[in-house]
Amino acid sequence: MANSPLGRTLLIANPASHSGKGAAGAEFAQRFLSSYSSMIDGLDARLTAGAGDATGIAAEAHGYDTVLVLGGDGVIHETVRGIMRHPREERPTLGVIPMGSGNDYARTLGMARNDVEGAIAQIVRGKARSVEVGLVNGVPFVETLSFGLDAAIAIDTTDRRAADTSQEGEALFITSGLKILSQARDGFPCTAYLDDDAPIELSPHIFAFQVGPSYGGGFLICPNADPTDGQLDVCYNVRKPALPRLMALFGLARLGRHVGSSVIRTRRMHHAILEFEAEPPCQVDGEQLVGRRFEIQVVPDALDVIFPR
Repeated sequence: MANSPLGRTLLIANPASHSGKGAAGAEFAQRFLSSYSSMIDGLDARLTAGAGDATGIAAEAHGYDTVLVLGGDGVIHETVRGIMRHPREERPTLGVIPMGSGNDYARTLGMARNDVEGAIAQIVRGKARSVEVGLVNGVPFVETLSFGLDAAIAIDTTDRRAADTSQEGEALFITSGLKILSQARDGFPCTAYLDDDAPIELSPHIFAFQVGPSYGGGFLICPNADPTDGQLDVCYNVRKPALPRLMALFGLARLGRHVGSSVIRTRRMHHAILEFEAEPPCQVDGEQLVGRRFEIQVVPDALDVIFPR
């Protein structure tokens, strides 16, 4: 970096995030950062206008020391997809100004949520650390990849946000969860190859791969996941629980207590292949992914991200 905490900086902001509050947040962030020249060596700002914009902007972010992204988990995911197109030695450091509904990546980093001033204060006083990034069929993810009912819930919350639901965060995830789980029947048969272990035949309701501990606005699906350890944490069920027990496990996952159940398995891994008999619900950082065969791996030390001190 240059002789300032952030160096040459690009701000990518989603003005529609957090029910439209992202626009005011982006304006404040530009004004605040521009007022303190000691923090940065030049600031450029780009607002997204639709899905996928942040990926293109970040992919063209050549010569920047830092990319700050203001928005929810979706625009963070898009931005990282763009940054990952740069060679490792040319990737700018990522800073997150969380303005979203779930804000799960912000929880993983320990950032102030939906508080632009507080998040910027953490960033300028923070410290960059190297973190892993997951890949599924070549698509990067920074927090979560899941298959089955939890993916169906995540997709439903995305659809409901697009339809301007008044709910957000945990409440949105819970109401979508109750709807999806009440319709749950069988699992999703697949063959799983986890690292170098022998293949296992499963019919999981849930199969989640995590960089950080949570999804759905704080549900601790892999409570011990650490984005700096170079591994993905995995959670899946090995037996088909009856519907009442499935609903109970959903509730326990809010605090990470589901991992004590005899029907749940957790582990850490570096590489996996999942082959499903039929196309399962699948989400990657909240975005739908289609397919039946998925190759998953972790890229250790893939990205430098600013953590609060």
